Amino acid sequence: MYEEEIKDAKRVVSEFLEQAKLKKGNLIVIGCSTSEIGSHKIGSYSNVELGEAVFLAMYEELKNAGLSVATQCCEHLNRALIMEEEDAERFGYEIVNVVPQPKAGGSFSTLAWKHMKNPVAVEHIQAHAGIDIGDTLIGMHLRPVAVPVRIEHPAIGGAHIVCARTRAKFIGGERAHYNEQLE
Repeated sequence: MYEEEIKDAKRVVSEFLEQAKLKKGNLIVIGCSTSEIGSHKIGSYSNVELGEAVFLAMYEELKNAGLSVATQCCEHLNRALIMEEEDAERFGYEIVNVVPQPKAGGSFSTLAWKHMKNPVAVEHIQAHAGIDIGDTLIGMHLRPVAVPVRIEHPAIGGAHIVCARTRAKFIGGERAHYNEQLE
């Protein structure tokens, strides 16, 4: 079940990783509307089984690449994030007390909570990059200078995909020179 969506999710991660210029240990935020994947209006058709299939496909690929993952909850939890406790501590994020549910946090984050080793919730992060599935608006959880990562197949099911990475700020004036490795 959900073979096509799993295939789409793995393809999105693969295309994203090819272009995003990430380093091992970087933090990736994923926002996901299972309603949108199922071609419904965001927030109207939460699907736990679909959330689990897509989460596991993406999480496995990102962890195998040596990346840390945070999932964005829905608006009912004020876009809180679910991540491994060790990552929250490593990045210095304050842990808050909430456990996501399908209709209060979203199916994707509910399944992240179920499958992560030691999940916690935090309110704010500054991720190095992100994947937004179904226009869930992950931008608030990215570092200040986000740039688009254009993937060839920007969809999972009926959901539109937007990917981004961040880069160091360019500072200085017209005489400044920049390190191309940081772009």
